Amino acid sequence: MFRYQLLIEYLGTNYKGWQIQKKNKTIQGILQDKIRKLLKENITIVGSGRTDAGVHAIEQSAHFDLKNKLLNLDKFINSINHFLKNENITILKIRKRTSNFHSRFSAKKRVYKYFILNRTSSPVIEKNQVWHVRKKLDLDLMKLGAKKLVGTKDFSTFRASSCNAKSPIRTMDFVKLKSLNDKIEIHFKSQSFLQQQVRSMVGCLKYLGEKKLDLK
Repeated sequence: MFRYQLLIEYLGTNYKGWQIQKKNKTIQGILQDKIRKLLKENITIVGSGRTDAGVHAIEQSAHFDLKNKLLNLDKFINSINHFLKNENITILKIRKRTSNFHSRFSAKKRVYKYFILNRTSSPVIEKNQVWHVRKKLDLDLMKLGAKKLVGTKDFSTFRASSCNAKSPIRTMDFVKLKSLNDKIEIHFKSQSFLQQQVRSMVGCLKYLGEKKLDLK
């Protein structure tokens, strides 16, 4: 078998997350279907993580195995992106990997970026890419809250009720906030995250910025 890694970019607005679902449109489902049709092999796509519904990706890693070696990787990218032309998904790169490589278990770190547009006027260009918050947020208070999320902790409070992770313990390498004009960027880095953990943490930081939560 021949193993190949993909680097994928997508807008997740119209998809129900990464993982295949029977009745819903997902990133994994679309990719797997298109690659199977292109290569005429019953391949299985394995992603580096399971992004939630509406989440976008800049360089998400995934891999699949083939019985036959791809002779022209550039041709594959052009062909599969043609198959994906009506989707908000594109393949950036493909690399030949050894059988020891695994998109999920070989990933050293994962980075999530969350954007808050903090102004009165509604967004137009970035409508599906930011969380619009009209009330002025206290960025300094949010930064203090972010520091409390860093380290190895039990993140049960921030996991979805449907999360099936064996342990709620995660290590946050950093949670950084920066502001440019009306946009607040929140960066999270960890080896792995719980289901809906990032969204829940952002929600808490937002409430903290609105002074609806006590920092203690």
